[in-house]
Parts: sequence; C-alpha cells; structure tokens
Amino acid sequence: MTMKPIHVIGGGLAGSEAAWQIAQAGVPVVLHEMRPVRKTDAHQTDGLAELVCSNSFRSDDWEHNAVGLLHAEMRACDSIIMACGDAHQVPAGGALAVDRDGFSAAVTAKLEAHPLVTIEREEIAGLPPAEWDSVIVATGPLTSPALAEAILDLTGEGQLSFFDAIAPIIHVESVDMSKAWKQSRYDKEGPGGEAAAYINCPMDKEQYEAFIDALLEGPKSEFKEWENVPYFDGCLPIEVMAERGRETLRHGPMKPVGLTNAHNPTVKAYAIVQLRQDNALGTLWNMVGFQTKLKYGAQSDIFRMIPGLENAQFARLGGLHRNTFLNSPRLLDGQLRLKADARLRFAGQVTGVEGYVESAAIGLMTGRLAAAERLGRELTPPPPTTALGALVAHITGGHLEGGGSFQPMNINYGLLPPMDTPKKTEAGDKIPLKERGRAKKRLMSIRAMDDLRGWLGAEARAAAE
Repeated sequence: MTMKPIHVIGGGLAGSEAAWQIAQAGVPVVLHEMRPVRKTDAHQTDGLAELVCSNSFRSDDWEHNAVGLLHAEMRACDSIIMACGDAHQVPAGGALAVDRDGFSAAVTAKLEAHPLVTIEREEIAGLPPAEWDSVIVATGPLTSPALAEAILDLTGEGQLSFFDAIAPIIHVESVDMSKAWKQSRYDKEGPGGEAAAYINCPMDKEQYEAFIDALLEGPKSEFKEWENVPYFDGCLPIEVMAERGRETLRHGPMKPVGLTNAHNPTVKAYAIVQLRQDNALGTLWNMVGFQTKLKYGAQSDIFRMIPGLENAQFARLGGLHRNTFLNSPRLLDGQLRLKADARLRFAGQVTGVEGYVESAAIGLMTGRLAAAERLGRELTPPPPTTALGALVAHITGGHLEGGGSFQPMNINYGLLPPMDTPKKTEAGDKIPLKERGRAKKRLMSIRAMDDLRGWLGAEARAAAE
C-alpha cells in the first residue's frame, strides 16, 4: 500500500528540517512553500531555508555554550540545516556563520533531490484540508495572514506577536581599514580556524556620545498597526537599546573588551562596532547587533559616523518585521500537537523559540515525532537534560513552574535540569572559583550528549523491531 504523505507548511529552516527528517525516516512528505507565488516583506529569494536576518548560527562551542551544544545534538540527529551550515561556513571567530546564499541553495538542492520529498509552491490559505491527517505548520514569523487567522480562530487565542529587526550589510571594499582592523574577541578561533573573523571599528568617548545622540534623534519607521507589540530582547533595534540608557550599547553589541586596536595598541577604545563576514567570497559584511527601525536615509547618514565606515556602501539596509507565536504551553501537547486539532503539529518560531538553530531544532523534533506516528511507533522527545528536550519542555509548559507569561526563548543552560557546581577536577585538583561556572557547563553538556546518544539508541532499536 502507498503510505500517505505528511504535509509540512513552510519552507524555512524549521520546515526544511522537518521535511528532511520525515523523508530520512522513510515516510513521504509534501513541503508547501508559498514563495514565489506569494512574497513576504523580509525574504529576497524563493530558496528554502533563506536566512532573513543574521547569517550566524552563534557559538559552536558544544562544551561551554548551550547553542553550541544544540549544534552538536542536531548533527548527531542527521540535521540537514547543520550539514549545509557546516559545508558553507564563513569565518566568524568562535561562532558558526554561513554564506547565506550557498547555504540556502544547498538545503534546496538536497530536498529537491530526495525521492520522498515533493515541493509544492503554493500558499495554504486557512486551515489545511481535512484529508491531510498529519500536518506540520512551520510558517515561522511570517505566517500568511489567512493561515494565522485560521489557526488563532481555532485555538481561541488573540494574536501574539513581537518585532524582529534586520541588521544592515556593507560592501567590504568600502570599509576604511586604515581605521578598522580584523580581530576576533580575545583572538578566539572559530570552527573554521579563523582567529581574526571580525572587522572592528573603534570609537572614542566623544564619537560614541555623538553617535548615541544621532540614534536617539534619527527618524524611525512607524508601524501603527503593530504599536502595542513588544520587542524580543534578543533582537532589539539598536536605537531602542540606546533609549534604555546611553551606556547600554557600550555594554552590549558595542562593548570594547577583548580587542586591541592594531593601529593604536596603547589606546583603549571607548566602544567598538563589529562587522561579521556574510558570504563565502568575503565581499559582504553585516553590522553585528545593529538591527534597526531607522528610516533608510537616516541609516546611511548615522552609520557613516562610525570610524572606518565614513564611505560605507550598503548592500542592504536594516528593516523591521513582525513575528507571530502561539501560547504554546497552553495550546500544544508533549508531542507538539495542537490540542484543539491533533493532526496539526507546530515547529519553528511560531512555537515560541527564538533563533535559527532553535527553530530548526523544533522542526527536527516535529519531523521525527510525525514520522514515528505515521510508522505506528511510539516516540517521546529526548530527556530534558538535552538541549533538544529542554526546548520541547520549554514550549510545552516547563517554564511555567515559576509562574509568569510565555515569551520566546533562545536555548540556554537555564532550561536544562541543574547540576552541582564542581569544585575539583576528575584528577582531584581544585578548580578556581571563577572557572567553576564554565566547568559546570561542560559537565551539563557531557551529560546532554550521553543522554541524547541513549535516546537515539532506543529510537534505532524501536525502528528495527
């Protein structure tokens, strides 16, 4: 008998990952992507898994960083997003950043070539047809209005949204390297071995103060229909950060620590703006942490106040779009199914995770859960001691134990069950107090990978029975 396909709506990172996991399990899948039939405000291409904001997957240090741990867990689960990210990485210090065009093209090519994947270019307006008995909704922050309204009507929820901002991208030849220099913070090497992965533009106190004044006074884009929508703290527009205090940026994306001015080593910069490589050719660099809702003309004028960027040529200016997410702890069960309609699973940012890798991770989980269900197997998510399991636990209710409202969340060690802080090494040597937090993270990461391997082993045994 021909097995009925699972339908995945949305060809972003989460949808692409879900489709891949389903197909790799031996189950046919139809991936529905509305671009280019219906365009969005943020996308530039019709490629699958297009990166619309930063090109960074953030830290790749699996032992001491929670997102690096999530990278490692996803690689162990045959993630298409991590495989294509690794294949198209660009220098980024201790982070994993990718050539956005090469990455998207690789994901698209692998899915198009898979014999169990069918890609349909169409918009799913409203709820999926009733005959689709297994559906993953991975429409992300740019869910089409008709589908979003249908889902929210079904759940009885009001629309929950937050702003997400896009950072400008600069042509590297327009950067004045007589004022800027290349260096990673603390000279830390990244997964590609590059220890000078960022371009650094220094400011003295007078320049910084003038820059803050310009940010505060510059004309902003207004979105009246969104005016009561909160920002997500992990992606605040730079002028919103400036409004929170004149020193906020100097302790955030413009912090001057771990960097030495190659042109003037004895003088410490008051603040530093960093650029990170955005494509494999090294011709485009994005302004790290410089998401903005400044109007286009103001962006060019204000950002050219930065030393080294006086003649900057912008390949893309910053922008702003609205993200939508569900009240997942109330609406989704432990299998990431909608309680009001169990044929629907949700993945990606619409579930209330934030970040490329986190969105893809939930796509990975929904793909595996849906495939197991189609094959008549029981599969529970990984234990909450893993980064994957902790994310699922967060969006299905674990965060509510201490009270408070549901908000988007990046992966962090605080989502994993705690461990005692080690005071001695395995050899019995005393660990200095300032290094114990780092040692604890390593132990939590080792535990996570051990537990994930156990979960994968149990899944493989169940599939073989």
